Amino acid sequence: MNTVLSRANSLFAFSLSVMAALTFGCFITTAFKDRTVHVDVSVSQVMLKNVDDFAGSRERSDLGFITFDLAADLQPIFDWNVKQLFLYLSAEYTTKNNALNQVVLWDKIVLRGENNKLNLRGLNSKYYFFDDGNGLRANKNITLTLSWNVIPNAGILPLVVGSGGISLPFPDKYESPKSY
Repeated sequence: MNTVLSRANSLFAFSLSVMAALTFGCFITTAFKDRTVHVDVSVSQVMLKNVDDFAGSRERSDLGFITFDLAADLQPIFDWNVKQLFLYLSAEYTTKNNALNQVVLWDKIVLRGENNKLNLRGLNSKYYFFDDGNGLRANKNITLTLSWNVIPNAGILPLVVGSGGISLPFPDKYESPKSY
């Protein structure tokens, strides 16, 4: 009456049920954990240039360059349900054309088992800090924040903004092009 295939099917279904319960248990034990840590962001150099727009129009746009330092202890974020962190530094600012501008300047992946203490000095932005107009010049409130996505073994992918950022003013004048 109970064939080998019927017994194998029952064993397989029971195994999947047990695995689903264990995966849910893995998720629920860390679902409500606070993953916020303090981040120190400091800027050592800000430079601003006025360049031709990439779209090929005759407009000119602002291009910012930032040299910054990052320090953070990410150890409290890692537990047995965290595979890796995707870190990124973003700049937020307002202009007369847009109420909110957000630009990612730098990113890094930190794996479990790597050094979880960031102490990075003299970093340059990895991606262009480009504004589609002249919204960077003389902007007095550009906020840099370090955020991260937690990549878990099981569960949701939380987006966390680190506590501690920095607001900085951009220069009133453009850097002059160097002649060779």
